[in-house]
Amino acid sequence: MAKKSKKQQAGGTPATVALGAAGVDHTVHAYEHDPAHPSYGEEAAEAMGVSPNRVFKTLVAEVDGTLTVAVVPVSGTLDLKALAAAVGGKRAAMADPALAERTTGYVRGGISPLGQRKKLPTVLDESAGAHPTICVSAGRRGLEVELAPADLATLTKAVLAPIGRG
Repeated sequence: MAKKSKKQQAGGTPATVALGAAGVDHTVHAYEHDPAHPSYGEEAAEAMGVSPNRVFKTLVAEVDGTLTVAVVPVSGTLDLKALAAAVGGKRAAMADPALAERTTGYVRGGISPLGQRKKLPTVLDESAGAHPTICVSAGRRGLEVELAPADLATLTKAVLAPIGRG
């Protein structure tokens, strides 16, 4: 994977700028977003020709009143009970989309686990470790970033846990 130059980062998203500033090897993949597609994540996997098991979606949930980021494969769903357990909580529910957008600084379908406006506790599904690289949103619809799961975990200070189903 190639690092992006500072010039490429300048016009990027907060996620790509954060990756460049950290010196993390990554590849940015752009594709034409179709607003009619029923799933942002599946659309990304199809457009990039990547297995849906390697493309991860970023979801924002509330665990005992605290906004928490969950990063799970687009091929499955988030196990809210497992997410709560992973961060030592009792109850989790999906966050209000408008609150998630305001807090992260990204729009739904383009929320990245990187470069968020407010740093939130993050849990990465442990299945990410089965792949040399995974893809996550680069901060807008139609833009993904591919990087090593260990680098994503380090940059987001993520806990790895079995939070995905299916």
